[in-house]
Amino acid sequence: MSDYIIRGTAANDQVRFFAATTREMVETARSIHNTSPVATAALGRLLTAGAMMGSMSKSETDLTTLQIKCSGPIGGLIITADGAANVKGYVTNPNVILPVNNKGKLDVAKALDLGVLSVIKDIGLKEPYIGQTHLVSGEIAEDLTYYFATSEQVPSSVALGVLMEKNNTVKQAGGFIIQLMPFADEELITALEERLKEFTSITSLLDQGMTPEEMIQHLFEGYDVNIMSTIPTAYRCDCSKDRVYEAVMSIGKKDIEEMIAENKPIEVNCHFCGKNYTFDVEDLKSMLK
Repeated sequence: MSDYIIRGTAANDQVRFFAATTREMVETARSIHNTSPVATAALGRLLTAGAMMGSMSKSETDLTTLQIKCSGPIGGLIITADGAANVKGYVTNPNVILPVNNKGKLDVAKALDLGVLSVIKDIGLKEPYIGQTHLVSGEIAEDLTYYFATSEQVPSSVALGVLMEKNNTVKQAGGFIIQLMPFADEELITALEERLKEFTSITSLLDQGMTPEEMIQHLFEGYDVNIMSTIPTAYRCDCSKDRVYEAVMSIGKKDIEEMIAENKPIEVNCHFCGKNYTFDVEDLKSMLK
């Protein structure tokens, strides 16, 4: 399998972890949306995080949506992941171009600037759970670390990265989420904080050829690591003509009647995968029935 997520525990079950390699997923998104390098980096980070958060779900039909509304030139991002770690997403302005930041890296923080991160979990109850936090850096990993601490009260460390080739395709992508259990002891917490301070970047480890398993072993060197499962993850849109038909039908009788009066077929585009669905006048008339 090419893209996948591992999940498990470490340090006598005092920590749970999720780690992923997602190059193909992010490259698929880049090619669908024709994103600029900085938009690819932002969307790729959010897709990677969403896939790992989707894999935390108890059921494969659970849905996790991450939405960023921001003041920066990228305009905003949205991704949705299911419990099987299938994920899809898009950015409002895929063509945003910015100079690199003072570290010579793609300036995702400047592309997002000020904003709000919303996490929406639909687990089949009457109302979905919605957690919201302000962006603390715009780098996405730090913003999710802050979200877990404030909205879910789970001390976490999130690392996300996308490395681009010179031809603007995706060279590497991946990430990890490490979460402390309530009974984690102070000694472990201090040791982990020190290791995470020295941590360079997720893409540098991936570019060295490290797998998610090796990254976790590297981070928890000297501690026991228990990998409980390996989950394939991919960019996958679940749109269909039937689902789009229902969406058009839901806009209301008056609007559909106006479309029929124009006597022209309508075309509906899927934001997530770019597919076009055409409905002729007869289709519109059948919606009215």
